[in-house]
Amino acid sequence: MQLIMKKSTKVKLGISAAACALLGAQSPVMAEGNSNGSDKWQFDTAMLYYGETDRVTAVEAMINGKKEFADEHFLNLRLTLDTLTGASANGAIVQPNVQTFTRPSGKGQYQIKPGDTPLDDTFRDTRVQLNAQWSQPISPDYKISTGLHLSKEYDYLSVGVNGNVAFDFNNNNTTLSAGGSYFYDTFSPEGGIPVAFASHLIGDSESSSWDDLFADTRLTDEDTKTTSDILFGVTQVINRRMLMQLNYSMSVVDGYLTDPFKVLSVLDTDGIAQDYLYENRPDQRTKHSVFVQTKYHFTSQILDLSYRYMWDDWEIKSHTLDSRLRFPLTENSFLEPHVRFYQQEAAEFYQPYLVENRPLPVYASADYRIGEMTAYTVGLKYGMQLENGHDIGFRLEYYSQTPDDSAFEKPSGLAGLNTNEKINAVIFQVNYSF
Repeated sequence: MQLIMKKSTKVKLGISAAACALLGAQSPVMAEGNSNGSDKWQFDTAMLYYGETDRVTAVEAMINGKKEFADEHFLNLRLTLDTLTGASANGAIVQPNVQTFTRPSGKGQYQIKPGDTPLDDTFRDTRVQLNAQWSQPISPDYKISTGLHLSKEYDYLSVGVNGNVAFDFNNNNTTLSAGGSYFYDTFSPEGGIPVAFASHLIGDSESSSWDDLFADTRLTDEDTKTTSDILFGVTQVINRRMLMQLNYSMSVVDGYLTDPFKVLSVLDTDGIAQDYLYENRPDQRTKHSVFVQTKYHFTSQILDLSYRYMWDDWEIKSHTLDSRLRFPLTENSFLEPHVRFYQQEAAEFYQPYLVENRPLPVYASADYRIGEMTAYTVGLKYGMQLENGHDIGFRLEYYSQTPDDSAFEKPSGLAGLNTNEKINAVIFQVNYSF
């Protein structure tokens, strides 16, 4: 390692350090500053709570360890544990009468009150995720990084690999990067994979013929999908205070992309449900995104602005605006307001319901997550450095998501019912670095 950095490198690392502090990530400056302590590990830990009103609750714990084994040769290990509980929307539309549904396992049923969004309250899951990443220079101007990924849930297994190369030039003011990843996932949902557009079976689950009838609605016990990602990026030092980044990424997903737990209501002309059918989605999806980010260091404040545009062959298009501004309170503490806005257009096969006696489409889903929506997040983070040199931070945010089905005519039987229930959530996170 050179003992004296070029001025442009110091500028780049300095801005990067401030920006990484905003994101809770380790910066190149931290890596440089600890190069003499290669026998020590650096750890970042975090606990996160996410709670939707009357819906899903998630608790996540993460520990990340980083160690330098040789000059700029780093190993990064991360362990993530999370649990999800609560109620999840099953895709059926609100009704003026009581609705009855069979649980995904095929054993037992649950009822939804008139005017309530159909939610399955048996949603439970626990995930363990392991990531390992190795990075090192291969020449004065080139650095490479490779990694492994393993994630296991109750009914889901994901394994993956990734790689990245970065090239510095223009007196280290410009960095070009290219990377890729590949994931192979296996899905084994409780109750099995349903037949597309098969009727959601409702009846006496204790009857002698129930198991055979339920099995007729199942296609197989499990299915798979693969995800291939590529990314190209450029990072540019604009001046001593400003850094910009531009990325393009593409993701190709092949395999089982349908949600086996989602159904569609089949309504009569008055809007009253006559049947429920399992959804069906295409088995391929190609996504593109462009991401631009600017970080500016004022005299004391640090501004982080970013914009992402995503489009895919499902006709989903989204815009994401994100802003953070860090204010120092003292030499060792800061406040960071955060505002994020998200807007999404619906997938071409999104339908909040089907109509009785009309031909079935090739693909259809009533999952609000691929429907038209707007969402915003507002929050505040407080961070400080303790007397022992360790860092601690607290983040509290409010999230609100509003679905929009105004493009679909509302049947008379649903008049006065809230068919586009908003989703509100509280997010709280504590992070500690040592």
